[in-house]
Formats: sequence, C-alpha cells, structure tokens
Amino acid sequence: MNEHAGHRSSPTAAAGAEAAGDQRLVRGMRARRKVARHGVDVASLEGLSGLSIGRLAADLELSKSGIQTLFKTKENLQLAVAEAAREAFTEAVIRPARTAAPGAARLRALTEHWLAYAEEPLFHGGCFWAASLPDFDSRPGKVRDTLLVHRRTWLAVLAAELRHAVDAHEITELDPDLTAFQIDAVLVATNTELRLGGTDVVAKARRVVDGFLALPH
Repeated sequence: MNEHAGHRSSPTAAAGAEAAGDQRLVRGMRARRKVARHGVDVASLEGLSGLSIGRLAADLELSKSGIQTLFKTKENLQLAVAEAAREAFTEAVIRPARTAAPGAARLRALTEHWLAYAEEPLFHGGCFWAASLPDFDSRPGKVRDTLLVHRRTWLAVLAAELRHAVDAHEITELDPDLTAFQIDAVLVATNTELRLGGTDVVAKARRVVDGFLALPH
C-alpha cells in the first residue's frame, strides 16, 4: 500500500474546496461592484479625489481592510469607480437610444436619455464626468486617460448620429464633430444648472438640440 495514499484529497473534498473558492470569488465580485457603485455616487458629488477607502468603508459599514484587499490602491479604486459609472451610463443613456432609428431620431433619443440621467438623477450628484473631469484634466495618469476615453467615446457617439443624419439629408448640413462638442457643452451646462435648482433649463437644452436638428431647406 502507498504510504502517501492517506494524504490524498478525495474528489469530493477537492470539489468542495473548489466550490468554496468559487463562492468567495463571487462574494468578492459582488462586494467590489457594491463599493464601486457607491463610489460613483460619492464622486458625482465630490469628484474622484473625494474618494477614500475609509469613507467608503464607513458609508457601507464594511472594513477598511476588506476594501483595501479588493482594490489595493486608491488609483485602482478610482478606475473601478469610473468603469462602474461608464457601465451605468451606457445602460441608462446609450443602450436605450439604440432602439431609435440611426440619425436624427437616435441623436434626439440620446439627448433625451442624457437629460433624464441628469434630471432624475442617476447618480446622487448628477453627471459623474462633470464632477470628475475638472479634478483630473491637468493631472496625467491612468485616471485622466480613462476619463478622457469615456468623454471622447461619448462625443464620437453623438458625432456618428449627426453624420448619419447629414448623409441621409435629415438635417441641415453641419460639422458633426463641432456640433457634437456644442451639444455636449449644452448638456454639461444643463447638469450644472439642475444642480443649482434651475427649473426651465431642460426645456432650453431641448430647444438648442432642436435647432441643430432642423430640417434641410
């Protein structure tokens, strides 16, 4: 008889250990998502610089060491929060607009969903990027690069629909990239005014968008 046989793990024990490991992984992923999503709300109010492991631990009644284990560094936490914001924004604004026809209809849907995102708001402090970009626009690094990619992706989405609308002769000839920049600027200003208690700013934003989507002569 092999003298080491008694030390071998049985298939059942190995399967149990693997299942326990899977459960720990699932719990870790859930905790990470919970912390990151709450971090979005905090950052929408105070910017990504306002995030701290201690603050999130106190808010969520979790241990600081547990959050430290999940993210390791503050930069990793900030990056995870930015990704959580992007995912939530995509679900609330971009994905629903895809049901509209490409071009003017989808551009209008995108702006309507964006206005709802800021007006309800989806995040406690309104637009996440309006709060976070000023924090990092002059601070090179991974966080700035990530926020910049998010911004440029959004502008590209707007420009693509404007370009489609021009090519399909749905709207008057215009510069899609410039107009996307202008629409984004109006939306960001709308978010600011909403945070200050403005009441008719959404209607003004719609009028601006309508002007860009005027029918060709």
